[in-house]
Amino acid sequence: MAIARGYAATDASKPLTPFTFERREPNDDDVVIDIKFAGICHSDIHTVRNEWHNAVYPIVPGHEIAGIVTAIGSKVTKFKVGDRVGVGCFVDSCVGCASRDLDREQYMPGLVLTYNSVEADGKTATQGGYSDHIVVKQDYVLSIPENLPLDASAPLLCAGITLYSPLRHWNAGPGKKVAIVGMGGLGHMGVKLGAAMGADITVLSQTLSKKDDGLKLGAREYYATSDAETFTKLAGTFDLIICTVGVAIDWNQYLGLLKIDGTMVVVGAPEHPVPVHAFSLIPGRKSISGSTIGSIKETQEMLDFCGENDIVSEIETINIQQVNEAYERVLKSDVRYRFVIDMASLAA
Repeated sequence: MAIARGYAATDASKPLTPFTFERREPNDDDVVIDIKFAGICHSDIHTVRNEWHNAVYPIVPGHEIAGIVTAIGSKVTKFKVGDRVGVGCFVDSCVGCASRDLDREQYMPGLVLTYNSVEADGKTATQGGYSDHIVVKQDYVLSIPENLPLDASAPLLCAGITLYSPLRHWNAGPGKKVAIVGMGGLGHMGVKLGAAMGADITVLSQTLSKKDDGLKLGAREYYATSDAETFTKLAGTFDLIICTVGVAIDWNQYLGLLKIDGTMVVVGAPEHPVPVHAFSLIPGRKSISGSTIGSIKETQEMLDFCGENDIVSEIETINIQQVNEAYERVLKSDVRYRFVIDMASLAA
């Protein structure tokens, strides 16, 4: 076993603190990664504070991981020492399936999450990227294009794929009008990716405080949802709406913005049930759906697309010692647009 250093939550009510733990010995098909950067996802906060009621402590969070390969197992063929790589939200999948579903594995039973989960052996706890290194099967490691900086690429492993997948699945592209609800860590990636796909992107945000950013990143229009006139003006406008926010909204109002056969996709996770009236759906044959991250295959496709289009996240880099302060700032939407931890600060 190799000793790892990181930051962990030991209780829902306590801050993250320095933590030493053991990483498993690499198997023949494993890759050992020196973690350079780890993004902070709102899911990290939900998990360590047990807001989803599934936390098993201690928890080392982090599933937006970018680093360098330092060792490989004897059967590894996809990577070599020195490669620039990433790890996203899961490190194994379909462990009880007869065969791996390469296109939909994130929806299959037996998904092994990067942290707060249990590996295929049924007993080893997974620990995430707020640490100095990680050991992952080669099939769940991603290649980061050479032209993309590692720090700003880290959030692509969750925020990027979370928006890329529904944009691709619902065929965002030329001639499609797409609304992104929320201009935060997820939403700003939807603007960048959707615009690069050729879709006509509109941002729907509570206020106009980030309008200049939204337009700069690729949106054609930007509206404040606090203005009731927005919902009148934009009624029946969009082919696709992707909702990135995790707070209460009037779902029926937003469904009114869809065209006939339009779809509203939920990627943010509201705490309370989604109340929808039947007649918000029936007259326009509208749909409300959900989407979560993407398969490893699709995530690599997303990274390659980002490399071709020079797309990365807008980030603020911090030291690991600032992580608890960063959590509070995330809750106040006080970051543009994703915190990334420089893991070299662990040595400080």
